[in-house]
Amino acid sequence: MSFRLRFASARQVLERLGWSPFFEDQRTRLGRNDLPFARVIEEQRGAYRVAGELTGWVEVSGRLRHEATSTADFPAVGDWVGIRGAPLEPRDASERGIVEIRLERRSTVARAAAGRAVDRQVIAANVDTIFVVTALDRDLNPRRLERYLTIVWEGGALPVVLLNKVDLCGEIEHACERVRSRLPFVDIIGVSALRGDGLGALAPYLRPSQTIALIGSSGVGKSALVNRLTATERQRVNHLDGDGKGRHTTTSRQLIELPGGALLIDTPGMRELQPWGDVSAVEATFDDIAALALQCRFGDCGHDGDPGCAVCGAVDSGRLDPDRLDNYRRLLRELAFEQRKRDKSAAAGAKRQLKQMMRAQKALYRDRDRS
Repeated sequence: MSFRLRFASARQVLERLGWSPFFEDQRTRLGRNDLPFARVIEEQRGAYRVAGELTGWVEVSGRLRHEATSTADFPAVGDWVGIRGAPLEPRDASERGIVEIRLERRSTVARAAAGRAVDRQVIAANVDTIFVVTALDRDLNPRRLERYLTIVWEGGALPVVLLNKVDLCGEIEHACERVRSRLPFVDIIGVSALRGDGLGALAPYLRPSQTIALIGSSGVGKSALVNRLTATERQRVNHLDGDGKGRHTTTSRQLIELPGGALLIDTPGMRELQPWGDVSAVEATFDDIAALALQCRFGDCGHDGDPGCAVCGAVDSGRLDPDRLDNYRRLLRELAFEQRKRDKSAAAGAKRQLKQMMRAQKALYRDRDRS
């Protein structure tokens, strides 16, 4: 009887943390009911704090580390992992478990890694809704918002744009409508983390066991929003620098359980934001342009003055913002460039193979002429 109660309690904890049939099916398919499973709620330099059927700090097994082909293969905040070698109630931090399995992700928030490295960085995993936070006072930049939305759509989550600091804006409705006209297929909500204005509109997204992530630039008020949603001073809040640039208040990603049962992943502000995906992610962000493109005379229309181009016609008639079209083209060029970088090693291998074939062919001709 005690085992049944203990199992029921563990299952309730898993479901409270977002466990669903999607993950249960994987556990059954893998046949690993012998391993306790938990969710990654914090990451600190290769160590992970987890909660679920056990709570504590864990690290990745040597096998998973050896088999990883990129940093995206390692656990991220929001992942579900199977763990061995740790007590259910560790007495001290040195009793770390070992991550044996990372379950397949239902969704991700990822970008190209900062710098010159060709790699994919997973910011958060298994997220239902992503609040893209920007500020109405200084940070409002439609092009940056479209860049964020490309990342969200590529990862499989639902984006919602939060226009924070409405208390500092004199024409709130005008500013919100301007963003809505630029982003017609995304919910736009004006809020004030300082005063609590507009937070009631977030209720449909803050259901129990649903996971929400906050992304946005430094200084847009994400930490203040976390404090407001948790009704605590959990996150330290920094004021903007004199030049208006935000500073990183949040320095690590972590998952927080809100009073109403929703799960919130706070992330540090991102100064470098390069999407990692394909054309479909851009077309999801620019759905209006993709719909117009279907009406173009030619299937391979470049939307740059081609005859019968419905996209250019929409710009000429004022139905489409020319800056939105310019950003659409820019993101497509950037994704194509990232794809070439990812394919660089494959291209180098093909080039080496071609050289080997040419040398072999020359040797064949040389031997034939000698004979």
